[in-house]
Amino acid sequence: MSGVPTRIGRYTVARELGSGGMGEVYLAYTPAGDPVAVKVIRSDKLDPLTRARFEKEALIARTVIGTNRVARFLDADPYADRPWLAMEYVAGRTLLACVDSDGVLPLPLVASLGALLAEGLSAVHAAGLLHRDLKPQNVVMGDDGPMIIDFGLGAFMDASQETLSHSGMIIGTVRCMPPEQAGGHPQVSPAADVYALGTVLLYAAARHYPYDGSRWEAIAAQVTNPEIAPDLSGVPSPLVPLLESMLAHAPEERLALEAVSDACAQVLTDCRMTPAAARLALIAHTRVGQAPAAPSEPLTVSFEKLLQERADLVEDNGPASPLDDPARASQSGIDEAEPVAEPEEPQVLLPGPSADTGRRNEQPKAGPARGRPPASKRIADELRVLYAADPVL
Repeated sequence: MSGVPTRIGRYTVARELGSGGMGEVYLAYTPAGDPVAVKVIRSDKLDPLTRARFEKEALIARTVIGTNRVARFLDADPYADRPWLAMEYVAGRTLLACVDSDGVLPLPLVASLGALLAEGLSAVHAAGLLHRDLKPQNVVMGDDGPMIIDFGLGAFMDASQETLSHSGMIIGTVRCMPPEQAGGHPQVSPAADVYALGTVLLYAAARHYPYDGSRWEAIAAQVTNPEIAPDLSGVPSPLVPLLESMLAHAPEERLALEAVSDACAQVLTDCRMTPAAARLALIAHTRVGQAPAAPSEPLTVSFEKLLQERADLVEDNGPASPLDDPARASQSGIDEAEPVAEPEEPQVLLPGPSADTGRRNEQPKAGPARGRPPASKRIADELRVLYAADPVL
């Protein structure tokens, strides 16, 4: 855990989620206990112009509305020693992990994915922003369907040859870059995101990218060569015309996002599925086998302290739920012998007042059930497991 901050802005850091070409990502919590994902920007990305651009895009990012497909932008500090931004926590696996683990998506689910992501990108574009780095790693398959993350980092995505060469960034990015961006032209249009969305759908349908190679320079050379067509092998035939249009070499030849949505809707119609049914099927398919994973690193000292404080509150105030008190369990209609499902998202369990609070001559509360550990230890252990769930940004 060396080098992991205990706090970023007002957020208490739980642990590091990962690192890459742009910086590090941390799971953190607001003072009230809401989970957030905080990304801290690499120091070599910093200059006055980039900070100013980051500040402008951070302000615009707060205005993205009209979609459930984009992780909400919460907070940012462009002028910290290392700029950071906080985004909505999205629990789930990335599209990359889902496809690599479970295989390609069936045709109607790819169409549903395309329609939903096109809708999300349309909201981003309507706010005057571009994503500039859409890829399977930046699509999280959450409880409500696919979510686009990292769109607030457009200020840092200049895509010059220098930034392309950053280790850990290029291999995951250049395969999904349109020719104009891979060729070193940072001023791109919404058509760049259409191309990137095409690479995402291609990976979902066939588990490969339009261009590939062992080195980023070789990939970039293919992407920027108009004579080399994208590899669409393995793509179901109804999707081929759509992906050919989305991956067109010239930006002006690519479909608009509205046309992408219409094409995906037509595929669903041909498959005799409604968009709502396809979305639910997509959620069910991508959640198969999903389970919280233990962290590879321990929680930060500051967060362990926060967990202990929560546990102490439980111990001082009595049982935090009917399951800690057999008498209250029977009143609530919960059979203590029956297993109770754990919450799927991290929650901080704070003790509430007893149902009998304020009554005179109150009988002493029953202690923990025989064989059960003290509430303080059990709650702390449960919280550690829940906060160890592997959210992605």
